[in-house]
Amino acid sequence: MKTCIRIPRILLPEQGFEKWSVIACDQFTSDRAYWARVKENVGDEPSTLNFILPEVYLGEEDEERIAEIHGNMYAALESEKITKLNRGIVFTERTTAAGIRRGIVASIDLEAYTCNKGELSPIRSSEEVVPSRLPARVAVRRGAPLEFPHALIFYKDKKNRAVRTLLHEELEVLYDFDLMEGGGRLKGYFVPEYLATGILPDLYSRTEPSFAVADGNHSVAAAKAYWEEVKIGLTEKETRNHPARFTLVELVNLYDDAVVFHPIHRLVTGIDPEAFCDYFKKSVKCKRKGNVLYPALGGSAENVEKADALIETFVKQNGGKIDYIHGEKELCGFANAEDCAGVALKAIEKDGFFERLKDGGNFPKKTFSVGEDIEKRYYTEGREISYD
Repeated sequence: MKTCIRIPRILLPEQGFEKWSVIACDQFTSDRAYWARVKENVGDEPSTLNFILPEVYLGEEDEERIAEIHGNMYAALESEKITKLNRGIVFTERTTAAGIRRGIVASIDLEAYTCNKGELSPIRSSEEVVPSRLPARVAVRRGAPLEFPHALIFYKDKKNRAVRTLLHEELEVLYDFDLMEGGGRLKGYFVPEYLATGILPDLYSRTEPSFAVADGNHSVAAAKAYWEEVKIGLTEKETRNHPARFTLVELVNLYDDAVVFHPIHRLVTGIDPEAFCDYFKKSVKCKRKGNVLYPALGGSAENVEKADALIETFVKQNGGKIDYIHGEKELCGFANAEDCAGVALKAIEKDGFFERLKDGGNFPKKTFSVGEDIEKRYYTEGREISYD
């Protein structure tokens, strides 16, 4: 068994978790009002909002924003408002409408990860990684002393051995608070290194991949791309333990009852909605409500591929832009604008999830979401990725 999980030294704020924790940067990508509310809520308080580039702003003064992010990270370190824990992992409990989703925050070895189709590895992407989405993420990481990632990694453990063990331990509570903007409640416990060492082997499986990136595929791919840059010129000894070789993630059991798959819908903007709907309905039987189409397609990777191919062909021929929306209500709100249309897709099933990834397979990009948009991971734990 190849060891690909490391026990890190995690960074947390001294206090003020309610304003510190903000949702993943790739959420609410068409909702500027959401991020404006977050900014107003945070104000001048310490917050991970200062360490991320929300995708809603991509393409707008990216270089200036990234330079500001790096400066904010160094300032936070110098202010001593961040505490470095002893070596260990964090056991999390995220309470949402779906129940209590339990996770383990630890580091993964990027040398054991691949997103390339056809390649085998202990950790692999679950969906196609789009190269054009990586440069901005790599730029944020390049020159940054810290990381505050939002990736969720699935492992498969029907007996739930690791979580059952942790539930029986008396662990120190690190935080317990309500997340902003209706994100539910988050509680975290510290698991010291001696205990973590005995638990982490239970997460591995006998077949590859043992782990699959569920959310944050492009963030992990960007961390890998950055590591490939960093390791050029390093000695073999330096390569073994360089902090950029690893990235912090939350490991979640695929069979956790609170892990619920939701579809990610397609929004097409800057087009004639009547022309788009007529075009799509010629190939797929659909119901239509306003400017939203409901294709008669089951929840499978193959059907997502079919829908995407039609949408991409239309955009290539007629112009427009494709966005990915979490939540049917949100899709309907955006799609019924004058120059927009939406395609509502169905959720995939858990059964066969890891089967799809065997032999280096992937799901199409943005096939599924773990929970609703407000249930996504919030940035909380951090880690040093530089010696500077």
